Amino acid sequence: MADKSNLTMQLLREEIHRLKAGVRQKERELSFFINAGKLLTSSLEFKKIVQTILEQAHLLVRGQMWTLLLFDENSKELNFEMIKGKYKKTFKPFSIKAGRGIPGTVVKTGTPILISNIKDNLKYSTEIEKKILARPKTVLAVPIINKKKTIGVLEMVNKEDQTSFDSRDLELLLKLVDQAAIAIERSVLYQQMSDLVVTDDLTKLFNYRYLEQTLDIELRRSQRYKSEISLVFLDIDHFKNVNDVHGHQTGSQVLIELGKVLIESLRDVDIIARYGGDEFVIVLPETNVETTFFIITRLQKKIREFKFLKKRGLNLRLTVSFGIAGFPVHAKNKQDLIKLADMAMYKAKNEGRDKIFIAGEI
Repeated sequence: MADKSNLTMQLLREEIHRLKAGVRQKERELSFFINAGKLLTSSLEFKKIVQTILEQAHLLVRGQMWTLLLFDENSKELNFEMIKGKYKKTFKPFSIKAGRGIPGTVVKTGTPILISNIKDNLKYSTEIEKKILARPKTVLAVPIINKKKTIGVLEMVNKEDQTSFDSRDLELLLKLVDQAAIAIERSVLYQQMSDLVVTDDLTKLFNYRYLEQTLDIELRRSQRYKSEISLVFLDIDHFKNVNDVHGHQTGSQVLIELGKVLIESLRDVDIIARYGGDEFVIVLPETNVETTFFIITRLQKKIREFKFLKKRGLNLRLTVSFGIAGFPVHAKNKQDLIKLADMAMYKAKNEGRDKIFIAGEI
């Protein structure tokens, strides 16, 4: 009886140990993906994002060679954007038609390919992998999908520890490319918009058109990762008086200087746009309303203390009214988010100006 009891206790201890180890592993993974998400959203520069994706992929799954290819909708070809690790020095990146080889098949079908042992592989051509690496043994390729479209492929060839890729490696990479897809879309849109007129002629801040486009992306990302976004409307108090007393040129210079104050006071990832007239909008990704209120309170103080048109000897002191709305706490879509932030701002103006109102307080 005692032996049976001891055996039961030993089995329980082993099970508890196993469960604890599993929890610790899940915690490490959660921490990794939170950090990866922050890194991927810290820049809009395409090359830096690709670099970050490959660095994070290698931290997750230690491959000998890993590469990222993006799909060109016009040519229907995959192009090597970056390649890392151990590969032939003579290798020169080339284009791959959809359906050709492992990466081409992945982009065509939108499904991952895991080959544990190339010797046992009879289904897929490994001609591309052989061009990259002298002796491919195991291959893992996953699609990068955004809005139900495959936009690229992340591929790894061989593992550093000489083992084979397995379903666990596949699961981890799929989680990473889920984050990578939106980061790539943000960057590509940023590049595309950079080629168009996306800035306000006067302040050089982003314009309403750019705000609308990027807010759509940020809201989708927020929904996917269950994060929060804050939208802030701000309007200069008694701006008409500035124009009436000092002239419209002076008023224009005030707008320019306020734009500079906003840029200097906020983060690189925040989106600042001139909405029209003396109204401005700020989008704060991954920022809840409480944190936004703290940030805007500091900004309010900085604007109060700033001397506008100091070089002209005017030293104007101005105040600003702010309205804050949060997604998804106050609004479930873009239109309502904009409307509620705007209403909160007008509430601040009606209550005496130089105030900050939050949508939930209206």
